[in-house]
Amino acid sequence: MDNCIFCKIISGDIPSATIFENDEFKVILDRFPGNQGHVLIMPKQHCANIFDIDSDKAGRLFSLAVKIAGVMKKTLGFTDMNVLQNNGEIAGQTVPHFHLHLIPRYENDGVQIKWKQLDLTDEQIENVRKKISENL
Repeated sequence: MDNCIFCKIISGDIPSATIFENDEFKVILDRFPGNQGHVLIMPKQHCANIFDIDSDKAGRLFSLAVKIAGVMKKTLGFTDMNVLQNNGEIAGQTVPHFHLHLIPRYENDGVQIKWKQLDLTDEQIENVRKKISENL
């Protein structure tokens, strides 16, 4: 896509701190990280979000994420990590190109990824479960 910043990074038009690249994915350090060592994994072929990515490609991306996360943990010495992926503006996606965040967590780092928990009834949960499972 001509106006997609991640497509421009993938093509090399915008420089990046690339840590891995193959014919399908590019893995970079986030330029505006939530924490030191924050990594983004992007498919090279433009797809807007999880609703647009091929499921086989998504599986290969997550397999790569497991490998990269292990190397990051061993290299950077952290014990915990957030794996984050936003889809759509309401969900906090700021670049409409599918990407997965690997965010190392360090003791007292101040990073917060939280939401207000809902207190649903068993009936409400069952209604949602039924709707989703009937459409699988």
